[in-house]
Amino acid sequence: MLFHRSTSPKPWRRLAATLSAVTLGVGLLAGCGSDTADDAGDKAPAAAGGAFPVTVEHAFGSTKVTKAPERVVSVGYTDDQAILALGVKPVGMVDQYPNPAGTSPDINTQWPWVKDKWGDARPEVVMSNGDSGPNYEKIASLRPDLIIAVYSEIDQAAYDKLSKIAPTVGRTKGEKELFSAPWQDNAVHIAKALGKEDEGSALVKGIDDKLAAAAEAHPEFADQTAVALSWYENSVAPFTTTDVRGRLITGIGFKGATKIDEIADGKFYTKLSPERVDLVDVDRVFVINDKADQEALKKFELFANLSAAKEGKVSYLLDSEGPAVGAAMSQGTLLSLPYAIDQLVKSVDQ
Repeated sequence: MLFHRSTSPKPWRRLAATLSAVTLGVGLLAGCGSDTADDAGDKAPAAAGGAFPVTVEHAFGSTKVTKAPERVVSVGYTDDQAILALGVKPVGMVDQYPNPAGTSPDINTQWPWVKDKWGDARPEVVMSNGDSGPNYEKIASLRPDLIIAVYSEIDQAAYDKLSKIAPTVGRTKGEKELFSAPWQDNAVHIAKALGKEDEGSALVKGIDDKLAAAAEAHPEFADQTAVALSWYENSVAPFTTTDVRGRLITGIGFKGATKIDEIADGKFYTKLSPERVDLVDVDRVFVINDKADQEALKKFELFANLSAAKEGKVSYLLDSEGPAVGAAMSQGTLLSLPYAIDQLVKSVDQ
């Protein structure tokens, strides 16, 4: 998440800060194990299975995975869900949504679409949303045999550090802007690293078919322009059509608000000044916020005066609270998308 509210998690999951350099010697990266690694090793999941060896081309070069990994660490914000969907429980993951203080288990393992997949497994948190970069020392202590950093903004320096710990797969080669790769590409990319490219492709096709079915069941969507947005720092902040939320909306048949893309200038979102709120004066608006921010947005006069707001064409989707539809949309994974599609269409039908 890029944005951080003062009270509870928002649907943003990418960091604005550039990963800072972390001073770790090769000896530390290779040798950290001790008690944490031993404890994690007792809980090591079964190997991934699949066809090996595989070589995965990615933004930082190529990585050869010689055998089925048994200890996978996810450094991408949502990569853990693709890994889970393919039958592997990561031993380390990113906390995309801050876990409420004093609560257990981690909220990121308890979403309706992942809870059963995690079961009793409790992965270590190797980075929290808002950190300047992953915790290399903790990652090393988990003794991974594969690191997945696909839905991530790691740079070459961070990739080099991770690669000293274990074979690391970075984001797809075709991703021009951070987080702009289609979710389908990311899913198959991760599946290939796990030796399960065919299985990953089949899961992607199932979701694409579900999107197509939703669009077919609602032909009226094709004549309507829609946008997903959030209330952030007292501003209306819409997502672009290349963001996973924008892709989901167009995936079920709506037209995207492409003018947002123009002013976002390569970012996955933009904050609108009051005089540009007209850019979200479209046929259907999907608001992704938890309750307090939803109420604040409703009191913002310029938003309340939009045609969609006046005509009841706004779907208010809770982010991390309740059914957490916003989180499912924002994550955009093999596990969250089927749930998100159902809930998104339901919000329009209501």
